[in-house]
Amino acid sequence: MFYEHKPMPAIQNIKVAVDAVVFGYEAKKISVLLIKRGVAPFKDSWALPGGLVMDDESLEDAVKRELKEETGVKFDYLEQLYSFGKLGRDPRNRVVSITYFGLVRPNHFTIKADTDANDVQWFSLDKLPELAFDHHTILSMAKDRLKAKLQYQPIGFDLLNKEFPFSDLENLYTTILEHKIDRRNFRKKILSFEIVEETDKIHQQGSGRPAKLFKFNKKKYDQLVQEGFHFEIKIV
Repeated sequence: MFYEHKPMPAIQNIKVAVDAVVFGYEAKKISVLLIKRGVAPFKDSWALPGGLVMDDESLEDAVKRELKEETGVKFDYLEQLYSFGKLGRDPRNRVVSITYFGLVRPNHFTIKADTDANDVQWFSLDKLPELAFDHHTILSMAKDRLKAKLQYQPIGFDLLNKEFPFSDLENLYTTILEHKIDRRNFRKKILSFEIVEETDKIHQQGSGRPAKLFKFNKKKYDQLVQEGFHFEIKIV
């Protein structure tokens, strides 16, 4: 005699949240945007901006809304990082967090805490406070992803002035990668891609030697990508 085995019904009570790791780069310093929580759990602790996804919104809309509500920062684009769903990561409920990260210039924004946040600040990555939930783990992964991404996609040009001395680009890579670079080989590699153009302008800072200004040619870069161009900077 054969017995029919009926599948057990799935018992699920999972909430979906979004969290954002917003890195800032300015004056050879890398920072991250944090909020001070105004509600339990972890009230008065620092955390990444984020919150639960509403039933009628996409993940992307949710993370943009939370950022705007809690920090005043508005993003056109954030890249999805990873999904964090370890049991017990939130003492209230079973919560799965879809995390995003982005890179900006802090002086382009006026930050202001609102809704569930009592405060919002930029923190240097080498002077971080204790973070709520598993946000140290999230931040660590985002930092590794940022370092890797900088070496295969020219995202750093968005953080420079439209026209910049080449040393600004070198400093950006050195700061984010936390690694010294061979300046001569780095310059040679970047210029070989032909996506950075030398201008006829000169930059004078203090009593130092005048430096030529360069600019990023995004149109040229996009064209090369369509043709199969592979941007790669290896830092040894």
